[in-house]
Amino acid sequence: MEQKLVALSGNEAVAYAFKQARPHVASAFPITPQTEMMHKFAEFVANGETETEMILVESEHSAMSAAVGSAAAGARTFTATSSAGFALMWEIVYVAASLRLPICMALVNRALSGNINIHCDHSDSMGGRDAGWIHLFSENAQESYDNAVMAWRIGEHMDVRLPVMVNYDGFIISHTADALHMLPDDAAYDFIGKYKHAYTLLDPENPVTVGPLDLTDYYFEHKASQLATYERVPGIVQSVSEEFGALTGRTYQFCEEYAMDDAELVIVVLGSSAGTCKDVIDEYREKGVKVGLLKIRMFRPFPVQMIAEKLAGRKAVAVLDRSASFGGQGGPVFMETRSAMYGQQVPVNNYIYGLGGRDFDLHQVEEVIDDLQKVAAGEELQLINLLGIRS
Repeated sequence: MEQKLVALSGNEAVAYAFKQARPHVASAFPITPQTEMMHKFAEFVANGETETEMILVESEHSAMSAAVGSAAAGARTFTATSSAGFALMWEIVYVAASLRLPICMALVNRALSGNINIHCDHSDSMGGRDAGWIHLFSENAQESYDNAVMAWRIGEHMDVRLPVMVNYDGFIISHTADALHMLPDDAAYDFIGKYKHAYTLLDPENPVTVGPLDLTDYYFEHKASQLATYERVPGIVQSVSEEFGALTGRTYQFCEEYAMDDAELVIVVLGSSAGTCKDVIDEYREKGVKVGLLKIRMFRPFPVQMIAEKLAGRKAVAVLDRSASFGGQGGPVFMETRSAMYGQQVPVNNYIYGLGGRDFDLHQVEEVIDDLQKVAAGEELQLINLLGIRS
């Protein structure tokens, strides 16, 4: 498939991907660093490039509420947010997943803070990791675009019918121009497909009840039914990713392996930081250090089996978290990874880094790899470590 090489910011790339899906409704409320994405989409609407109905609401809670109402009425729907905006959606984020509504959302990762901070970390998305949404993480603008195209096919699949959030790092990806390949509009839409709703509130011949009071009689059974859905999701994500790869030449797994074939030491990470890690791994490989990277793309559902298999038999593993779990035993990615590796005799250490947009640089990756070598040699280090913090 011939594709156009363009220079776009992450926000612009995702706006194009969402336009190519020809959504019926977009509900919007501004918050940095998401705002520019919706600005770009609003430009498409104003120029007549899409017939999407934009609903400009008074808060993020209302944005998600409008998205739920639109999706329940049978419309292809998306929204976007960041940080405290996502937190304000909290109640309705759960509702969207529980009602099995395939809403797509761009979550431009930003610190959930006190004190006020507008820069990148993953505390917003991690706050919603158990809300029932599918989470896709992106390393750069290209992956943000690709994930935003695939998200529709994944969420709208009749065996899934779940909302999907496309995560990409605030400012680092959202506001940085990057070169990427973009599908022609018609080819992207053909891949995504015409929207088919599972039900609609607007069909009086087939009435449905949406969101009724659900007490002790059946609530547990409904949650059990919802839980069972997530067992089907990995297979759908895999098949959609393979089909996308056949179309574009860009293939994606649940996790990306980098220099993993003979790696004795492994770094596990999400998002844009993977690129920084790859550069340092190349340098250490030239020195003869067998270090590799496992970049998690699909954080929910968590790819337990793949991670357990890929990390088995390694000499040491370091899991990098761009968010903290206050009072927990490490960051969210670390706790998930260590749980997936239950029963394996592989030492796993956690590194908290980059909170509130603190730079993640080459020296920090060097520090992690040096620590991995010490652990592999039998030295015990702290379970939880802080990278790049001022003394």
